[in-house]
Amino acid sequence: MRNMGFSVLLLLAALFMVHARADSAVTNADLGTVNKALAELFPESKPDSIVASPLPGLYEAVYGTQVIYISQDGRYVLQGDLLDVQQHENLTELKRSISRLKVLSGLNEKDMIIFSPKQVKHTVTVFTDIDCAYCRKLHKEMAELNDHGIRVRYVAYPRAGIDSPSYYKAVSVWCAKDRNAAITAAKADQAIEQKTCDNPVKLHMQVAKQLGIAGTPTLVLEDGSMIKGYVPANQLIQFFDDDKAKS
Repeated sequence: MRNMGFSVLLLLAALFMVHARADSAVTNADLGTVNKALAELFPESKPDSIVASPLPGLYEAVYGTQVIYISQDGRYVLQGDLLDVQQHENLTELKRSISRLKVLSGLNEKDMIIFSPKQVKHTVTVFTDIDCAYCRKLHKEMAELNDHGIRVRYVAYPRAGIDSPSYYKAVSVWCAKDRNAAITAAKADQAIEQKTCDNPVKLHMQVAKQLGIAGTPTLVLEDGSMIKGYVPANQLIQFFDDDKAKS
């Protein structure tokens, strides 16, 4: 497995130790104990799901896009990625991806700014900040992405927060008559007319928080996987081409 860090190796070692000692039986009593322990740890939150993990002795609890593992006696909690070394899969990331798609499904495309090709082959959701240099760099490559059938859905994430200049730019873009033209002009550092109207910017920021997004651009792909930071258009296109070839 490529690029496996020391911390991941320690995680695997710890997991296999649990595996060696754990009783594989799953009982309602275990689930009750786990629920009680989680309620004490996170009194203000309820898990979206609690299931037995693929590793005997551990339960998997999902809170939004956060995945934690807890022992069946409720004593030990583990935060990290569970890897299937035989299948070369990150099981935790797969669960996060599913959760991301669930969160994004709560957004209506009518509340996004979309740059779409005539023939759509792939769709990428991009959390973007008008004043972010790498967001602007990615936007300059929009034609190349569209030419290769990649549809880009923009979701606003002004990192400076509500009432910042970036926030008001995002609102002005949304309130413009031609949103696509307005965001293109704003990302080119051209002045756009300041406007206010009903807009989804705060909602977008809440969704970004749910997904644990801290920087821009952040890309969410069709399978729910996340790419943090700028990726040149040619590399993104190649990624989709390689993925298609594997399929």
